[in-house]
Amino acid sequence: MGEMECCCGNGIDYYNKMIDDLLANRITPIVTLYHFDLPQTLEDQGGWLSDTIIESFDEYAQFCFKMFGDRVKQWITINEPNMFALLAYDLGAFPPGVPHLGTGGYQAAHNLIKAHARAWHSYDSLFRKEQKGLVSLALFCGWVEPADPNSVSDQEAAKRALAFHLDFFAKPIFIDGDYPEVVKSQIASMSKKQGYPSSRLPEFTEEEKRMIKGTADFFAVQYYSSRLVKYRENDKGERGVLRDVEMDIFPDPAWISVDWVYVVPWGIRKLLKYIKQDVIKVIEDFTGSVEADAWQQEGYKSCSLGIPPGQDAEHRLTLLLSVSVLLPFPLLLPMERAIQLDKVNLQLYCAWSLLDNFEWNQGYSMRFGFFHVDFEDLIRPRVPYTSAKEYAKVIRNNGLEGQL
Repeated sequence: MGEMECCCGNGIDYYNKMIDDLLANRITPIVTLYHFDLPQTLEDQGGWLSDTIIESFDEYAQFCFKMFGDRVKQWITINEPNMFALLAYDLGAFPPGVPHLGTGGYQAAHNLIKAHARAWHSYDSLFRKEQKGLVSLALFCGWVEPADPNSVSDQEAAKRALAFHLDFFAKPIFIDGDYPEVVKSQIASMSKKQGYPSSRLPEFTEEEKRMIKGTADFFAVQYYSSRLVKYRENDKGERGVLRDVEMDIFPDPAWISVDWVYVVPWGIRKLLKYIKQDVIKVIEDFTGSVEADAWQQEGYKSCSLGIPPGQDAEHRLTLLLSVSVLLPFPLLLPMERAIQLDKVNLQLYCAWSLLDNFEWNQGYSMRFGFFHVDFEDLIRPRVPYTSAKEYAKVIRNNGLEGQL
């Protein structure tokens, strides 16, 4: 730890100042330890495909807990591990950019789960008593519906989609330490069809299952949108995670979209109910109470979807009318209904993001911020979108009253 502390002095100073400034302004920091940015040295050693990274991640997590845990009380170990494993190590769309169709995503996910669990246990045994914080990971999940509601095949494909997408990580961590049965049986069946001697999905040992089970203090999910799912038989034994699920996934053409983000506000309410029924009860069993359900909904700053200030009237009006919510978030009303009508214990909502920023493969072209940033100007001037002003009203009112 001493060597790491010495090498990272400037970084430590930067984050100390950021955390202190947030607290001085009565803003609670929620820190994410890993958001897709793996050091090249670790990637050269195999990255998330190698189980040696588990020890490295645990050491790094302990270092952060030690340096910042006196002030940071809510931790996310890994951001969207389900999407990262798929995009980076199966499809190769994210760095390191080398596809391993049908194998890499599962191996990376296996190690991501174990790395998270190790970090949680380190916090629990070494830091929790003194620091009194909470640790979880943030799972990405969009809601899915069968393309044909009357088709049993489409209904089953939609269930498999949720199992592969959300339950793949949620069930081991929140329930019993192991993958969903439908995921294991589906991958085993596809692997046999493709001539593999055994399933392409790695197995947890009994000791690992015990180590993984219950390693989260709250359920954190990130919602963008929803999709339709249609059954597609993989009769040719095609490789890849999507082919293992045996489905095609696509948006309803009637949904309004901005780039890849389709405005489907009702999806988050259905997702909240799904998690409440299938996962959150287990959190209660483990902790004695649901400590928090942290929801980060990215992409629905309705008034700031890539449209500079002063150029928003017609497009934004269309977007807002389409979801029958005035300003600024289409998802606030469905979330309120989930709390009031469905009795979902939703305790925290974070909007992504404060400023227009770097959106991975899309660079600076996709603007999600409350504040417009001029990336052509070296000073990076920031101008509030309409959504920033309107959301400030929601915060001041502590709710939607007067906003609908």
